[in-house]
Amino acid sequence: MNAPKSICIIDDDPIYQLITKKIIEKSQLFSQILSYKNGKVAIDSLKAIQSAEEFPDVILLDIDMPEMDGWAFMNELQRMDFGFEKKPAIYIASSSIANEDREKANSFPEIVGYLCKPIDRDILERIHLENPKD
Repeated sequence: MNAPKSICIIDDDPIYQLITKKIIEKSQLFSQILSYKNGKVAIDSLKAIQSAEEFPDVILLDIDMPEMDGWAFMNELQRMDFGFEKKPAIYIASSSIANEDREKANSFPEIVGYLCKPIDRDILERIHLENPKD
């Protein structure tokens, strides 16, 4: 089994995105990095994907974003039919430590983990090991 090939960052903080991308690149754990500034841009881009190979293996999703927050993104993602079986492993990546957010994350079967920002190499390695791909 091979490790996940692509990772997607959905977050409105450009500094966080830049730093996280650099950590991912330096780790060499993922071959492709996608990034979107909010859930709406991400959903629109994901809807345009034509094959399972193009779809991200892992999504790091922020909760609090303008235009479409993480919860609205999850609701929209659940309604979508991509026409292929591949499902990404979705991790909430948030600075929120509120129990309500963790409980809400648990209500989505697609969300496999709740990570506190900032994301570091140890977290990426854990994600990498938890999500082997054929």
